[in-house]
Amino acid sequence: MNTEEILERRTHNFDKLATVENPSRHEIWRMFDRISGRYDLLNRILSFYQDVKWRKKLAQMLPDHSQQTVLDLATGTADVLLTLFNYSSKINHAVGLDMAQEMLQIGRKKIALQNLQKKIQILPGDAENIPFADNNFDTITIAFGIRNLISIEQGLREIFRVLKPKGRLLVLEFSLPDNRYIKVMYLFYFRKILPKIGSWLSGDRYAYHYLNQTVETFPYGKSFCDVLCTAGFQNIVAHPLTLGLASIYMAEKHI
Repeated sequence: MNTEEILERRTHNFDKLATVENPSRHEIWRMFDRISGRYDLLNRILSFYQDVKWRKKLAQMLPDHSQQTVLDLATGTADVLLTLFNYSSKINHAVGLDMAQEMLQIGRKKIALQNLQKKIQILPGDAENIPFADNNFDTITIAFGIRNLISIEQGLREIFRVLKPKGRLLVLEFSLPDNRYIKVMYLFYFRKILPKIGSWLSGDRYAYHYLNQTVETFPYGKSFCDVLCTAGFQNIVAHPLTLGLASIYMAEKHI
């Protein structure tokens, strides 16, 4: 048996190892509050600093016009909003929403350190029940958060409602690589290594098992583009990042 046949067999066997259950998202913000103190550090370690590069790429995809009003959903510790202000001059004001109060507290401290309190406001709020009027934001972003919604469809309806006509949605989310050999290594890391490291560093065994389960059950790539289309968005493009380990989905509201 040659090397390619061995890899083929191992890939096939690994794909069959387990049927990943789709975990409950009910009050998942409580889990994020539990790991809030180590959340940023774990993101850097477990992604090998790729998360920083991915957010910079997101900032480059803002619409061209200046003086934008931006809403960031599942804002967490405000990494996306701070990246947008640090790498783009197109934003006038931004708001972040998240249900996890402990995460928001860390975000407020980071915003204050950069003296951006007058430009960035972060508030407790639900992405499935956005507390803003219709047609209110030029751009809406959500990074590593849409897969945590109880109903992705309800979240997208709310995003569509508060986005201005011709406004842009940018979704940064984990995905699975198309290359089957890269995919099997990625899944091995996600299923076997990442949960152990995450559990050890965060002290929360559940959190990083939840991560791999939600990533594997999320409708990434064309499937998520179809979900965006059904929600009414147009000009939908998926941009794979780092061999397909994550993707940025860009979509627009044209009503």
